[in-house]
Amino acid sequence: MIDPAGFMLSVRLESVSPDRVEGVVVSERPHRPEPAARITIAIANLPAPALELVLSRCTEAGAFAFHVFQADRSVARGAKPDRWRTICREAAMLAGRLRVPEIDALGSLDDVLKASEHPVLLVRGSSQTLAKIAEPRDLTLVVGPEGGWSDRELDLARIKADLGPRNLRADTAALVALSVALAARE
Repeated sequence: MIDPAGFMLSVRLESVSPDRVEGVVVSERPHRPEPAARITIAIANLPAPALELVLSRCTEAGAFAFHVFQADRSVARGAKPDRWRTICREAAMLAGRLRVPEIDALGSLDDVLKASEHPVLLVRGSSQTLAKIAEPRDLTLVVGPEGGWSDRELDLARIKADLGPRNLRADTAALVALSVALAARE
């Protein structure tokens, strides 16, 4: 059991009834599953299975929040915020997190860039690698659609970063980018 103060509690149950469960705390240890860095994942709207995978796995890995937006080349349409929140809540519970990431739907990349203090656009072939960006601590990783960024979108971003020599699916890129960014800040 996890208490609100952030301790993992071992509890010996003393009585269980349909209305009430009672027990005694037998031990406690610090439980700090939340990363110090607040890494937000902004992801272009993907087909439901891929987007749901991103929300689930990135929540488990420690994403602070999510922005889902419509990129110029996004194939998927529509928002399902209730479904998305359920996925994040279940993944946070599975991972033993103390908080569930916030998730919102934004209209476009323009909106994401306006809402984010330190956005980093992930672009294959960029001269800068994400692994070498250790500051600022908190940032927003912007993951494009399967069809790639439009020229207009590429022109909007000030900071761009590459994940390496391989071409990754958007759902894979989100999890890899989060892992790299968190590792660079530990």
